Amino acid sequence: MAEQFILPSSGLAEDVLARFIEQAQEEVDRGVVVDAAAQGAGTVQLVTFRLGKEEYGVDINSVQEIIRGGGITEVPGAPPHVRGVINLRGKIIPVVDLRRRFSRPEIEENEEQRIVVVELGEKRLGMLVDSVRQVIQFSTSLVEEMPEDATTAEASYIRGMGKLDGRLIIILNLNRALLL
Repeated sequence: MAEQFILPSSGLAEDVLARFIEQAQEEVDRGVVVDAAAQGAGTVQLVTFRLGKEEYGVDINSVQEIIRGGGITEVPGAPPHVRGVINLRGKIIPVVDLRRRFSRPEIEENEEQRIVVVELGEKRLGMLVDSVRQVIQFSTSLVEEMPEDATTAEASYIRGMGKLDGRLIIILNLNRALLL
């Protein structure tokens, strides 16, 4: 059973990513991770986060870093789902508020919020999420496509649903979810 990831108290991106890597290795060592060779299938490794009660996941290879949720500068005329921009080591990164993007009610800023910085081709974007949960790895055989009846054309940002230890994880297609 996968354990919940605990963020380091410093909140520094390097500490967070180092802890993710350490946790993933601990889970592999304990046999928590599904053995892909034994199942004859590929694996997927996701960084998971929460928006409200739902748990979402994105491919770990797209994630560059995770930082605290503050310090966003609003930009006049930006699309409604773009919260603003951040200055990350001299680079201006747009930040998409996933609550707004997915038409979820807004919440007050809090200490749990994080910006997950992802790279899509040549672009770097931030995703404002309620909290980052953990890194998980499991067999692709545990991922199912969304039934057509369950979503609308606007919800084409969902790549599939992962089933792990009684949990459902919504796996995002970042190219569609972060479309600016």
